[in-house]
Amino acid sequence: MSVAVVAAADDVQPRLSMREVSRRRAIKRFKWSILSPLIALMGFVLLPVLFLQLYFSLHQWTVYLGSWWDADWVGLDLFKEVLTDPRFGWAAVRSLMFATGSTIGCFLMGFALAYLMYKPFRGQALYYIIFILPMLTVPVVVAYTAEMMLYQSGPINDAITRIIGIEFKPAWLTNPHIALPTVMLLEIWNWTPFSFIIMLAGLSSIPKEPIEAAEILGASKWRIFWEVQIPLLRPVIFLALILRFLEAMAEFPKTWALLQGGPGTATETLPVYIFITTWQYFQISKGAAMSYIVMVMMVVIVLIAIRILRQEKQTLDTVYGNKAAGNSGSGS
Repeated sequence: MSVAVVAAADDVQPRLSMREVSRRRAIKRFKWSILSPLIALMGFVLLPVLFLQLYFSLHQWTVYLGSWWDADWVGLDLFKEVLTDPRFGWAAVRSLMFATGSTIGCFLMGFALAYLMYKPFRGQALYYIIFILPMLTVPVVVAYTAEMMLYQSGPINDAITRIIGIEFKPAWLTNPHIALPTVMLLEIWNWTPFSFIIMLAGLSSIPKEPIEAAEILGASKWRIFWEVQIPLLRPVIFLALILRFLEAMAEFPKTWALLQGGPGTATETLPVYIFITTWQYFQISKGAAMSYIVMVMMVVIVLIAIRILRQEKQTLDTVYGNKAAGNSGSGS
């Protein structure tokens, strides 16, 4: 009898292996069916643009020098010029400050709203619509509406003055010390729904077993939040922060429509400075070199982000693997 059982088991094993191989092949075909259009788009649209941009970066040309294919070869001189340009350095600092501040603000606001909303309650759908509306507003519309509301004698300052009972009239748009934080606040209002959606999905996907186990052991809500929910949410948190940071580094419409980099250069971030250099000063080659340097910066940030996300995923996989092993051991 035992010999028959062993023979049957040996016969089932190849079948399972063939099923597994077939499943993996199907997954691979599905992945390639999704990725192929993107790869084709990159090959036929993006790569020619990148090569043309590289050509301009290595040749000195402006719109006043005639045909672009007759531009003079300058090698890496433009890259050296950009890297030693103090204005470019300050634009990079402003971009990093803007991206960091707006990312943290969006995350804190979005996470707070998601934590309040992830448990079902009456009228929840209405709050979803209200919280997501800012993200659906066109950035240029946000900028022009803010311009009307943020004048010194505008409705925002008037409302705050009436609430606190003291005259409150900061120059939101003309004071170089607060112009960048003003745009940052607009960015936070505009993109908090993005963090809200990601964190809401993360909170909703947390397994109930760890939380129920902590409650049975008598843990407080704060300890459950800090020691159970936050560790499980770490990959989602890093994803929300990284995506928001990358988008904030490229923010252009609101800054340009509202202040055009002013007052002075107070809001001149990297996208604004590249636009001014390329399309107002018509220094096409220098603008192309700037774009390549910024692209390399962003690639480095993306690679670091991917590494962090992989480490977080491996940590969670290890935790769940140990938990599964412990359950199987206790069951046996």
